[in-house]
Amino acid sequence: MPEKPSRNLALELVRVTESAALAASRWVGRGDKNGVDRAAVDAMRTVLASVPMNGMIVIGEGEKDEAPMLFNGELVGDGSKPDTDVAVDPIDGTTLTAMGRGNALSVIAVSEKGTMFDPGPCMYMEKIAVGPDVKGSIDINASYVDNLKWIAKAKGESVRDLTVMILDRDRHKDLIEEVRASGARIKLISDGDIFGALATAWPDAGVDVLFGIGGTPEGVTSAAALKCMGGEIQGKLWPRNDTERKAALDAGYDLDAVLTTDDLVRGDNCFFAATGVTDGELLKGVRFHAGGAITQSLVMR
Repeated sequence: MPEKPSRNLALELVRVTESAALAASRWVGRGDKNGVDRAAVDAMRTVLASVPMNGMIVIGEGEKDEAPMLFNGELVGDGSKPDTDVAVDPIDGTTLTAMGRGNALSVIAVSEKGTMFDPGPCMYMEKIAVGPDVKGSIDINASYVDNLKWIAKAKGESVRDLTVMILDRDRHKDLIEEVRASGARIKLISDGDIFGALATAWPDAGVDVLFGIGGTPEGVTSAAALKCMGGEIQGKLWPRNDTERKAALDAGYDLDAVLTTDDLVRGDNCFFAATGVTDGELLKGVRFHAGGAITQSLVMR
């Protein structure tokens, strides 16, 4: 029987995100998103090498040819048991960090080997994410308005009391108009797909649901976090063009399938850790002082 990840692994993962956040924080507001990413990746990879696990990156910085480090398929950890799948986003919000804006995070998720959904060529997906109070009340095949009605009913509120988080992208123009017409409030975010999903399950964030199209890798990482928090995510793969559609179909992906939280991360033995890079609604960013630095992190299982 394969060895399962132990709870001690959780604190090891905080060291990983903390190192990436500390490195990236030196680049806050300097306008260089590549510098932000490079610093975070270097630091994260160094600390990951000491973590007691035999991990394989399923969600990383991209394919090996495009990402020299933390690429999909790379082995990480010190090689000891347990065998794990790993999802990393050294910085969720590289542009946010480069511009000195809030809500940038460093995140990592780990689950038992073979339990994470591999996006393959499918880089984007349509998503709905909610917190534990309305789990079971969403259906990605239904209209956004119907989902808002069901969420409001589960909360004992009206639709106009709800706040919807949406990535501010041209592709969401019709979605934004539909949500506004329903009477619900909208909170637009420029970046930070994982933050958006986390916020739905965070009591003080004031966000009831995340709607829209974002990264599939971020969707898998978000699923690990929401599983730990008791929330829910549903997704459908969303090819951007005919080339991506053909690649997905050739690889055997079902573009009509609804991907649930359990489809994205199977089983119940998963971990999620995050450290704030810039000040946000979930975590404070890195703060330097004469004696060193202060970070704020969260870890969940």
